[in-house]
This record gives sequence, structure tokens and C-alpha cells, in this order.
Amino acid sequence: MSESPILQSISSGELLTDRTYEALKTAILRNQLPPGTALSVPELARQLNVSRTPVREAVQRLIYEGLANHVSRRGAEVSKVDIDDLRELYVVREMLEGLAARLATARLDAAGLSALREILAEHEGVLGSGTDHAAHVELDIRFHRTVREIAANPHLTATLEPIAGRSHLALHSLWRSVDAPRFALDEHIQIVEAMATGDPEYAEAVAQRHISRLRVRLSQATTREDMTGASPRRREFSLLAGDTKPAKPQRRAEYRAPLESPR
Repeated sequence: MSESPILQSISSGELLTDRTYEALKTAILRNQLPPGTALSVPELARQLNVSRTPVREAVQRLIYEGLANHVSRRGAEVSKVDIDDLRELYVVREMLEGLAARLATARLDAAGLSALREILAEHEGVLGSGTDHAAHVELDIRFHRTVREIAANPHLTATLEPIAGRSHLALHSLWRSVDAPRFALDEHIQIVEAMATGDPEYAEAVAQRHISRLRVRLSQATTREDMTGASPRRREFSLLAGDTKPAKPQRRAEYRAPLESPR
């Protein structure tokens, strides 16, 4: 039986939407589309040389993931969160990411553990090669999303996905230290090691500590910004804008001893 032309058309459309989404997400994570930038469907379609439909669908996906939001009478724009709201957001994320790690540990099998370790290995490779900041952010997001997928709780995912998207975007916009990728990867390694013990409570505590540390770093970064009066550099609304290549990550940071597992 031959394939239906309608199904072929839908498949093609979905692939185009995926490519459009990836292009927009990369531009957001590289700060080519900074927080607060209006996501004009006609303008984005023109720059990407595609029709408006895949752009509209990609923007809706960005909204679901917390990277964009809809503003009444203005349309969609890249997410922006004020500092006080962001701190409160991280308090909630700390609890939810801990729950995700707890549930994922209870369901963790060899395939799930392998998937997490593959992400860690890829992230290590990215840090070693000095790849641009967007690659680090993408792997950071993928790690936490994989933990949620292993946890397999749709209600948790629906609640945490937009929170994680907004907090990732805001943190990486405000805190672009050369130490950031190393800190994140080391703490992700600790989370996976805790999950591998099979102790859900231990994994929950390690995951919560990771988000708590992110919240502290965010506070330190914003305090320094307040003291210096610095503000993020704005860019032209263009997907073709260049991005400043980040400095190569410094050597592995020293950490306090991880939480002791009761096992």
C-alpha cells in the first residue's frame, strides 16, 4: 500500500517546524534574540525563508518550554523575568527538580543510566573543545529534561518544563561566567552518581543542592551587576547576528564533598 500524500505532507511540515524551532531556540540561547525581543512571525519567516505556519508553530513550542511567553496585545516575545521573580522561581524549581530526581531514581534502569551518562560524556567533550555557550546550555537543558523523562510523571513534566525553560534562559543570560559550564557538569555528574546508588532520597537531596547553588550564583551575579551598574548588551533583532565566542572553560573547580548516601 502506497503512502498517503497527506501523511507525507504532514511529515514534511513537521520536519520544517522542527528545523524552524531549532533555529529560533539557538538564536535565543546565543542571545541573538535577547529577553524581551518581540517574536514577529512575518519577520522571522522572512529571515528564515520559510512560510509563517512553521514559525507560528515553533513559537508556540517555545512558549510551552518557557523560552518565550505571550504578552496581551503585543504577541509573543522572548521570556524575561525580573530578578525577584526569578529568585522565587528557583525556589520552586529546587523542590520540583529534586522530586524529578527522586522519581527517576525509583524508575532508573540500565538504558536510562546510559542515556544520562552519554549526555555527561558529550558535555565533557563540549567543554574540552571550547564550543560556543549555546551548546553548553542545550546540554544543560537536555540533561534535566532526560531526568524528567525517566521520572515519567506527566503532571510533573507539565509543571516543571516551562519553569525550567524560563530559569535556564534567565540564568544563562545573567551569569555567563567561564566557570558556569564546569560547575553545571560537575553537579550533573554528582546527580547521576546519586541516582545510580538507587537511593531516591539521596538523589533528591543532591538535585536540590544543585538548583540551590544555581540560585546562589544567580544572586551573586545580579549583586555584582547592581554594584557595577552593568547591563546586558542588546543586539539587533536578527538571526544572522554574530555571538561573542566565550572564553575556554577554566580547570575543574573544587567542590565540597558530596552528600553522603545512607547506603
